[in-house]
Amino acid sequence: MSDKPATIKEIARLLNISVSTVSRALHDHPSIGLTTRIKVKKLAQELRYEPNQTAIFFQKGKTYTIGVILPELSEDFFSSAISAIEDTAYKRNYTVLLAQSHDDEQKEKQLVEKMKNHRVDGLLVSVAKTTASFEHFDMLKRYHIPTVFFDRIPPIPDIHYVACNIETGTIEAVSYLLKRGHRTIGMINGPATLYASSERREGYIKAMLKNRLKFDPSLVVSCDLTEESTQAAVDVLMANKRKPSAIVTFNDYVSLFTIKYARSLNLIKDIEIVSYANLPVINYLDHTPVASVEQFPYQQGQKATEILLDLLNTKNEQQAFYQTIIESQLVENNAVH
Repeated sequence: MSDKPATIKEIARLLNISVSTVSRALHDHPSIGLTTRIKVKKLAQELRYEPNQTAIFFQKGKTYTIGVILPELSEDFFSSAISAIEDTAYKRNYTVLLAQSHDDEQKEKQLVEKMKNHRVDGLLVSVAKTTASFEHFDMLKRYHIPTVFFDRIPPIPDIHYVACNIETGTIEAVSYLLKRGHRTIGMINGPATLYASSERREGYIKAMLKNRLKFDPSLVVSCDLTEESTQAAVDVLMANKRKPSAIVTFNDYVSLFTIKYARSLNLIKDIEIVSYANLPVINYLDHTPVASVEQFPYQQGQKATEILLDLLNTKNEQQAFYQTIIESQLVENNAVH
C-alpha cells in the first residue's frame, strides 16, 4: 500500500463507480444508497483518504480561518484575549492565524495585506500605537473581509468593535485617589494616536470637575509607552510647580516603569499610583499600584470573536455595526492599607 493518502479518483477506480458518486457517498448525500455509502467510507478509511481542504474551501467560498493582528503577544492582556479568541473560534471549527504588529504601523499594514492574501474569512485587530492612517482597513471592505476591532480602537466611523469603558474607569480611578486625600493628581497618558488616550483624558477632566476641582492640563503628560518615555513623563510631572502626590498611569507596564524610576529617585514613598489592566504581575511587587482598572481582556476577545463569526455567517448586507462596550471595574490592591 502506498504511503500517500488516497484520492477520490482512486477510490472511484477501485470500486468502479464515478468520482461524483464517491464524493456524494462521503458526504452522505441521500441520492446514494446506504450499501454504496458504506463501501465507499470503508475503502476510504482503509486507504487513509483525507478530504482536499483547498477544494472544499474553494467550493464553499470560505477558508474557515480568522486572522488576528495585535501589538504584542508577550503582554498578559493580549495573551488572555488570544486565549478567548482561540477558545471561541475552535468551538465553531475556525482556525486562528495570529500575527503581531509590534506596535508598528508599517508592520501592521503589511500584516493586513498578508492576511488578505491568505484568504482569511475575517479579521480581529487591536491597532498599533503608532498607527495614524487607516486606509489598509478600508481595503479589507473591498474584498468583503469583515473586521472587528477590540481594546485599541481606531478613531474612525462605521466599524465593528468591542472595547472597555475607559472613561468611566478613569473617573472611578481619579475619584478613588481624591477620596484617599490627594488633591494634585498627575496622569501619564498614552500616545495621541490611540483613542483610549483621549478617553483617559476625558475621564480625568470629568472626575476633576465632578469633584469641583479645576482641571490643570500641565498635570496630564503623554508618553509612547516605552520605559524611556515614561521616565521623561515622570520628570515633567515632578518638575511641575504643583508636584502630584498621585499618578494615574496608562497601563500596568507604564506603572511598573514609573515605580522603578520613582524608586531610583527616592520618590516611591511620596506618590501613589492607579493603573489600568490589573495584570497578575503587579501582585508580586514590593510596591504596587494602590488600584488598577480591570479591562476584562478575555471577555473582550470572546465577544469580538462572537461578533466576527456572526458577521461571517450572516447574509444581511445591511448589517448594523456592532459596537459593544464592556464596563471597566476599579480593583483595589489588597496589600494597600
